[in-house]
Amino acid sequence: MNERELMTACFEEERGRLRAVAYRMLGSLSEADDAVQETWLRASRAGTGEVANLAAWLTTVVGRVCLNVLRSRRRRDDEPLGAGIPDPVISPESGVDPEHEALLADSVGLALLVVLETLSPAERLAFVLHDMFAVPFEEIAPLLDRSPAAARQLASRARRRVRGQAPVPDPDPARQRDVVNAFFAAARDGDFDALVSVLDPEVVLRSDGGVARARHTVVFQGAGTVAEQAVTFGRLSPFARPALVNGTAGVVVVAKDRPLSIMAFTVTDGRIAAIDVIADPERLARLIPGV
Repeated sequence: MNERELMTACFEEERGRLRAVAYRMLGSLSEADDAVQETWLRASRAGTGEVANLAAWLTTVVGRVCLNVLRSRRRRDDEPLGAGIPDPVISPESGVDPEHEALLADSVGLALLVVLETLSPAERLAFVLHDMFAVPFEEIAPLLDRSPAAARQLASRARRRVRGQAPVPDPDPARQRDVVNAFFAAARDGDFDALVSVLDPEVVLRSDGGVARARHTVVFQGAGTVAEQAVTFGRLSPFARPALVNGTAGVVVVAKDRPLSIMAFTVTDGRIAAIDVIADPERLARLIPGV
C-alpha cells in the first residue's frame, strides 16, 4: 500500500472521530462536515511519509482547522460568546442512530455544548482535544503557539467552567422521559406547583426566539420564572413527538407536517436542570428535513 492509499484508508477509518472532534469544537453540524472535508484536503496535499501515527496527526489537523474557524467567527461576530444554541443531534426515541454514535460518544449533551460556546477558542481546543479525546498537551501546545504547561492551564480553566455550568444528565433514559412527560402534563394543565416540582431551583431555559442562531437567544433562570414561561408549552403537548436530542430525552414539535421547535431537556437528579429550545424555521428545516 503506497502513501496515498494508506492516508485514504486511515482517513476513512477516522472520519467519524474527526467529525466528533469538529462537532464539539464548532457546535455546528454543517461546519463540522466542512472542517472534516478541509482536513482531508490538507492531509491529501501533505506528505505523510514521516508521520508515525496518522490517526493522531489527523486529529491535530482537524483541531487546527476548527481553531481557525472559531477565531474567524469571533473576528466577524459582534455577539458575545455563548449567545447561541448549538446544533442538536436528533435521533428516534428507540435509540441513537449508528451514524450518530461516534458524534455523541461520552454523553455530549446540548447543555455541555452551550457551555463550550462560552469558552475562548484556545480554551475550547485544549479542553476538547485533551479531556474528550486524550490528546497529550505536548501535541496541543504547538497548535496554540504555547507551551504544554500553558495548554494544560487553558484546559484546567475550561474544565472548571464546564463542571460549574454544565449539568450532567441522569443516566436512565426512561427516568428522563418520565420527568419530561410530567413537565408537559403540568404545562398542559397549567399546574404551576407541579411544574415547579419537576424543575431544578436553578433551572435555565434558553430559546433562540425563532430567529437565526447566535443573534437573539432569550434566557430565563429559576424554577418560578421558567414555570411561568412553561405554561405556554402546554398548547404544544398534542404536537410533541418524543425524540432523543443529543442522546437525552427531548421532543420535536410538529404540526401539520411543519416542524415548530426542537426542545432538549437536561434531567439531573430527577429534575429538569436545563431546557434548550430551537424554533428558527431555517434551522429546523436543516436539522429535521423531510418532516
